[in-house]
Amino acid sequence: MQIPEPTLSFEPDCRRCPRLAAFLGEVRLQHPGYHAAPVPPFGDPRARLLIVGLAPGLHGANASGRPFTGDYAGILLYRTLHAHGFASAPASTAADDDLVLDGCRITNAVKCVPPQNKPTTAEVNACNGFLRLELGRLPSRPVILALGAIAHRAVLRALDRKLSSHPFAHGAEHALGAEGILLDSYHCSRYNTQTRRLTEAMFDAVLLRARTLLEAP
Repeated sequence: MQIPEPTLSFEPDCRRCPRLAAFLGEVRLQHPGYHAAPVPPFGDPRARLLIVGLAPGLHGANASGRPFTGDYAGILLYRTLHAHGFASAPASTAADDDLVLDGCRITNAVKCVPPQNKPTTAEVNACNGFLRLELGRLPSRPVILALGAIAHRAVLRALDRKLSSHPFAHGAEHALGAEGILLDSYHCSRYNTQTRRLTEAMFDAVLLRARTLLEAP
């Protein structure tokens, strides 16, 4: 069955993916206080920097209702965003705290938490229409920062770009003409940082590059 294209960039009651919908039902029973629903993007829809992650973490964004809030990956992300002037504070503690993003928006390729943090290809594709709408709202010359290969491929798919023409690599830049620049980074997950696949210096350099690209004439 063909999934219809969404008309909004976020649907709080979306049930397009049966496996994810069933898993969210289980999570609500186990953790009644969790958000346990599709997680909306955070930040100005017209910001020129869009950060695209993979999916909400079970005890992070899925619990708090804000991307990268409550999990380990968010510690490095928000601290680095603050260091480069994209966030009003170095930590995101809750969906209703006072944190404000400046010129930046954060979203995920998949809006619902997947079991074992591993969405299927079909689930990524089912959610791609939401990302397509978000990308379509961006102002001219945006920078799109993809955190990880799945987010990278989701962005290209949403822009109808050929995946083989834009291979993922940490620090890679992909010129997309009027659609801006796609900038790649390894995901700031606990696994990647603890194994030193991604260091704080490496991630800082990527955000510095994003700031430089945004300020270029």
